[in-house]
Amino acid sequence: MSFFKKFFTKEKEQDLDQGLEKTKTGFFDKLTKAVAGKSTVDVEVLDELENVLIASDVGLETTIKIIGRIEGRVKHDKYLNTSELDGIMRDEIVRILEENNTVDPEDFSTPPGIRPYVLLVVGVNGVGKTTTIGKLAHQFKLVGKKVVIGAGDTFRAAAVDQLKIWSERVGCDFYAKGMNTDPAAVAYETVDFALKNNCDVAIIDTAGRLHTKINLMHELTKIKRSISKCLPDAPHDVMLVLDATTGQNAIEQAKQFTAATEVSCLALTKLDGTAKGGVAIGISDQFKIPIKYIGVGEAMDKLQVFNKRAFVESLFRRS
Repeated sequence: MSFFKKFFTKEKEQDLDQGLEKTKTGFFDKLTKAVAGKSTVDVEVLDELENVLIASDVGLETTIKIIGRIEGRVKHDKYLNTSELDGIMRDEIVRILEENNTVDPEDFSTPPGIRPYVLLVVGVNGVGKTTTIGKLAHQFKLVGKKVVIGAGDTFRAAAVDQLKIWSERVGCDFYAKGMNTDPAAVAYETVDFALKNNCDVAIIDTAGRLHTKINLMHELTKIKRSISKCLPDAPHDVMLVLDATTGQNAIEQAKQFTAATEVSCLALTKLDGTAKGGVAIGISDQFKIPIKYIGVGEAMDKLQVFNKRAFVESLFRRS
């Protein structure tokens, strides 16, 4: 059994197909129109294909890269017909996603030899950060991990309350110090709680306000420094949560956060609610930061580990 088949079950494949349905429908409708009446991949087809990719929120830079590679294939092979276009595009997009040299995680396991695994979660309000934390805690619990959630967004009562509700739903530990307390202190004490209570995972939320870059950098640096005082080498990951429905705005948010702190992985939410799923390709290409998790539905079990090949296969799988 191949690696892909072993870890990507039929149920996950169906969830992914359903989650990408809006993106796939829009993408294929536009692609069909772009090649209508054409028998070969010529300049006109490439121009139309460029428009299709940009309209799917792949992004200009990444679109130009994909078109350039397809154009190179056309020149090399002398003749390509439009029926081959799906396969060529699929191959080139997979190559682009693989160029950040990351290995797709097999499941929701934590890095070997690290306990507790400390995950700091960043992102603006409204992107699904709280929900992602809850779903992630649920998935870690399913693989037998003891989890604590730290309510480090101390500026919004709703953020603390929502995380508490999620911890109760999931059945994991919860740590909070209330409103308007120091987020760095909450982060430190959450890690301390994880150490003292033999937790495998500590997931720490942060404020989702739209800061200036300088203030954002100072706050996140303070939180990370506080965590490392409690546990050297932590946090082990800083995860930026982005909302796929915002398309190119998600790329702008990624620019701001990656400039402010060392983001090590991404979670892309609400893929099921948008035709802009192509943004995953552009983000992965532009920032060379691995997309670790994707949200493909509202239910608690609809958070998936991101598998590059599965994502592209689903994108090109016609219903």
